[in-house]
Amino acid sequence: MTTSKLMNMTDAISRWVVDGSSVAIGTTLETAIPFAAGHEIMRQGKKNLTLIGPISDILFDQLIGAGCVQRVRAAWVGNVITGVGYNFRRAVERRQIEVEDHSNLTISLALQAGAMGVSFLPTRTALGSDLFATNTALKSITCPFTGQIHAAVAAIVPDVAFVHVQRSDAFGNAHAWGNMGITREACLASKHVIVTAEEIVSTELITRDPNRILTPGFKVSAVVHAPWGAHPSPMPGYYNRDHKVFIEYQTQSRTPELFSLWMNQWIGAISSIHRYVETLGDGHLTSLSITHHDYSEPVDYGY
Repeated sequence: MTTSKLMNMTDAISRWVVDGSSVAIGTTLETAIPFAAGHEIMRQGKKNLTLIGPISDILFDQLIGAGCVQRVRAAWVGNVITGVGYNFRRAVERRQIEVEDHSNLTISLALQAGAMGVSFLPTRTALGSDLFATNTALKSITCPFTGQIHAAVAAIVPDVAFVHVQRSDAFGNAHAWGNMGITREACLASKHVIVTAEEIVSTELITRDPNRILTPGFKVSAVVHAPWGAHPSPMPGYYNRDHKVFIEYQTQSRTPELFSLWMNQWIGAISSIHRYVETLGDGHLTSLSITHHDYSEPVDYGY
């Protein structure tokens, strides 16, 4: 009989993320970023992490400011609305973190190679770029069939991938929709997958739409019920982007002293995602609610 993988966020992070772990997070680009999971990592004071992702918006910047990060393997780090990520910039200028620069394509290929179990995948698009200056995981190779020069992108196999989804059953079979980015690749490449979900639903509901399952449940190590777990990023079908938070964060992270105040307010003083939601308040959450629903067409799995 399948065993439930439901646990609270504190236990999931404590068990699966250790100092020095490599963590794929924010793989759907600007939506469904698992902020609740990232904030618990900060709350537990994890150290020397390697962050992997295409664009995790201010979550990467927050984890860096909290002193959790040793290395970043990413295509972009910053604030999607205001541009600069101050903690990231300070850490780079002071040489407090290592940075492996990627394009959105090369980080995707690296995780795809990890998912396939091969050591690298080839591409042409990185050739001639300055990515080779900072990224030792890129090499020039000669194609054995055509003799043409290609860029070889080394595989990335994260220790843990965090994904936030609309709904999951207790066994890790999760439905996700909207822009998927490179989430499937990250899930299949990673040694462990932690799913945080807006809703926990029955397996019967999940299996009625099998093509929407994000990754096989047996790949999932833990499932966490985390309503509003992607806030302030948007969650398709559940809530919109909280632009106010992103704009305010620019000021709140401008100096280490200001960021320390932000940490005290939103990390130190808040013990869980449920307390976080209470702090945001019903009025604020209502202002982010979906006002125009756009449902997909039903499909027929009959035989």
